[in-house]
Amino acid sequence: MKNYLINYLKYYAVKNHILVLLAMLFAYGCTSKGSALEANESEYFLPERPNILWLVTEDMGAYIPAFGDSSAITPNLNRLAREGVIYTNLYSTSGVCAPSRAAIATGMYPSSIGANHMRTDSYTEVTGLPKYEAVPGPEVKMVSELLREKGYYTSNNYKEDYQFKAPVTAWDENGPYAHWRNRAEDQPFYSIFNFTTTHESGLFEPYGFRNIEMRHYHSGDTTYKWEPGNMTETETPVHVSKDQEFAVPPYLPNTPIVQRDMWKLYNNISEMDRQLGAILAQLEEDGLLENTIIVFYGDHGGPLPREKRLIYDSGLNTPMIIRYPNSWRAGSKDDQLISFVDFAPTLLSLIGEKPLDYMQGQAFLGDFQAQEKREYIHGAADRFDEVTDAIRAVRDKQFKYIRNYRPNQGYYLPLTYREQIPTMQELLRMNESGELNASQAQWFRKSKLKEELYDCEADPYELNNLAEDPNYQEKLKELSNELDRWLTDIDDRPNLPEQELIKRLWSGAGSKPTTADPKIKITNGKIEIQSATEGASIGYKLINSDGKQSPTWSIYQEPIDVEEVESIWVKAHRIGYNPSQVIKQNLN
Repeated sequence: MKNYLINYLKYYAVKNHILVLLAMLFAYGCTSKGSALEANESEYFLPERPNILWLVTEDMGAYIPAFGDSSAITPNLNRLAREGVIYTNLYSTSGVCAPSRAAIATGMYPSSIGANHMRTDSYTEVTGLPKYEAVPGPEVKMVSELLREKGYYTSNNYKEDYQFKAPVTAWDENGPYAHWRNRAEDQPFYSIFNFTTTHESGLFEPYGFRNIEMRHYHSGDTTYKWEPGNMTETETPVHVSKDQEFAVPPYLPNTPIVQRDMWKLYNNISEMDRQLGAILAQLEEDGLLENTIIVFYGDHGGPLPREKRLIYDSGLNTPMIIRYPNSWRAGSKDDQLISFVDFAPTLLSLIGEKPLDYMQGQAFLGDFQAQEKREYIHGAADRFDEVTDAIRAVRDKQFKYIRNYRPNQGYYLPLTYREQIPTMQELLRMNESGELNASQAQWFRKSKLKEELYDCEADPYELNNLAEDPNYQEKLKELSNELDRWLTDIDDRPNLPEQELIKRLWSGAGSKPTTADPKIKITNGKIEIQSATEGASIGYKLINSDGKQSPTWSIYQEPIDVEEVESIWVKAHRIGYNPSQVIKQNLN
């Protein structure tokens, strides 16, 4: 043990204190998803400024071996699970990507900032609404920008989809070639790699992997190019046998068409694992494995019908694995409730920064880890593409409460995009012909109950509604009261028409507000920049006397020395507003 500590201290800067004993780090309890295992060490040193690597896949239910399903071939995720911690109770705030990514980027519930309709800028020809963006308060910044302010190199490869346009200050690098390898020497990094192979569109016919996803095998190589579109099925690697018989969730029929979609799902996951492995191989090549916190998770639940977009666990619950330096707590499970709104405060806490007051989540790791573990998680569903609903939910470790604000609407609502999935087409055909069993037909009821209550331990697929059972009225009341408290706390008005929401976001104006152009002045040899728009992020690029320009937009935080600066470009942008013009000023 002595030599282990000497070697660890030799290579990595450590904090001046032990973070906490295991019992203080994680309060374990019972859950339907498995009990926690004790950690392999009772105390631990974190690097002072750890690198943070996020590996984010799309539309991901618990369809991997580490979470009990062995159909997919995932050696890289299996290794992360062996060397890391499995988190069984992570929940997105919505069953679809853009609202959930808004929560991740800001630490705020999407329905509190106008980000919950999917999407804010699409299907306007159907809704008749103008394109708009979520507008959080002026104090809100993307968490990547907050890390940049603290000296981190932040990169995103490459999906954004936040329900607002990211300011130029959000990332050092953003795009299909973005990589930690482009940072300054010894600079800590926060790097995200997004994997879209598992997206629901990967179930569409004709089947084939997206060519752009092959970039992960050449990550960061700007000479690598790809053809547009998808591979043919003949060109697409087969990782999982097509002859295998797959288990089918009880809300779906077990037919050859559904079996083929299950094969595609597992084959896609297996391909994603290989792509993820290529990124991890680069991390090891660079000698960074043991001072990097690696986080794998999905952007919400699974891709199948009655999973994606829904507020049941099949739509909200997604796997997460975190590997800490030197495999701390390797092979253990953590069943605490975690919401996507907890990610932003946790990132700050991990680098020793206090989470900001506006954030609606709480840190589950780091110096500013919350004193109390979560008792509840919350979720919301509103418009999806061309159809609108209004549903809110709250869940504790065992029970889920759902409130339907449009009970006269059916559960299933027709979505053109989703109906490209063969399983969805099969469900519709079998429902029309009366071939679905009771569990499968539930989704096609013509109206909803105003309240739903499920025991997620006894009924993990949420098929047996207990809302009217006299034995569960106390739990129903508890969760209903908690939902009311949450809605009031975040100022969520579930049945507010989207047109009225837009008016609120735009403060009654008839068009999207625009960030005021920044003003530049020079005082005592220093460049000072201001924008009249409260909360605007200000980015700048410098052009020096030999004509060289900054490769990225820097965040303006304090006056800039004008020495050897020939000219400056400046842009201001408040989240949810149109950005300002780029102001270019010659300083000579």
